[in-house]
Amino acid sequence: MTTSAGTAASAGATAAVGTTAGAAGAGTAAAASGAVLSMAGRGGDTPAPEGHQYAPQWLELREGADADARAVDLLDPLRIRLANLPGRATALTVHDLGCGTGSMGRWLAPRLDGAQRWVLHDQDPNLLRLAVARAPRAAADGSPVTVTTRRGDIGRLTADDLEGASLVTASALLDVLTREEIEALAAACAGAGVPVLLTLSVVGRVDLVPAHPMDAEITEAFNAHQRASELLGPDAITVACEAFAQQGATVRVHPSPWQLDSRHTALVAEWLRGWVGAACEQRPELTERAEAYLGDRLRANAAGELRAVVHHSDLLALPRPKGGAS
Repeated sequence: MTTSAGTAASAGATAAVGTTAGAAGAGTAAAASGAVLSMAGRGGDTPAPEGHQYAPQWLELREGADADARAVDLLDPLRIRLANLPGRATALTVHDLGCGTGSMGRWLAPRLDGAQRWVLHDQDPNLLRLAVARAPRAAADGSPVTVTTRRGDIGRLTADDLEGASLVTASALLDVLTREEIEALAAACAGAGVPVLLTLSVVGRVDLVPAHPMDAEITEAFNAHQRASELLGPDAITVACEAFAQQGATVRVHPSPWQLDSRHTALVAEWLRGWVGAACEQRPELTERAEAYLGDRLRANAAGELRAVVHHSDLLALPRPKGGAS
């Protein structure tokens, strides 16, 4: 199975997981407002020009908001499972799917006790190099953290590839996958008996303050854009819950919204350009009105007067453990 690259711009994927890049452009609305869409990538709410991978600048820009949003309430049940894994005396082996610059590892490794070996999966060798260079060195209790890399298509993962894994994790991945890919991921993790923590999946809701009459229309068009090429977009979290439950896993979901305000003006500006641009690509008839809308929103953001809540969900799936997993 080949992971499709997708034209949708999600609120989250942190690394290239497909074999081709999406065809989504910056959008005429952004161009008309003088906005330059500089941060390409499938996912991340920024449409990717043809042939582009994820830009490290975009991943770095959003890392703080991602870290603040992830659901720490899911960590206690995860820690309990990890503490009771067979062979727990050895180091944890964590597979990070679509690792990008390694932000998930920087967030999670210092929140888990014990020695850890992270296996970083990505298609982009440049991102893998950055992830290794910036990898955390110590766990919560000071135990060592080491990293290795694995370049390839995560859509082809099987239970055999996860042999010996203690945990599979990813950030903002689900919404840029197809139903087939999510079902295959659930089957692979269940087959290996490995718990899964998947953070920052968009759910199709955005709240902006002050409100604007076009907010709902842009949101609807953007969500439709995300579902292009059989990608699930905001439907992904529901499909993933069903897929893991069908594999016999216990599934927990917790909200993990971006809470953006005057501290995040650079991130909000880039997010707005990608969000509106994707909506206009989906519905070109919006373009003229969207130009004025985007200009208004960018000015309010620059003045520190715009607040945005971009809703996500985090998912923890605990399959039945397999004997001998470590």
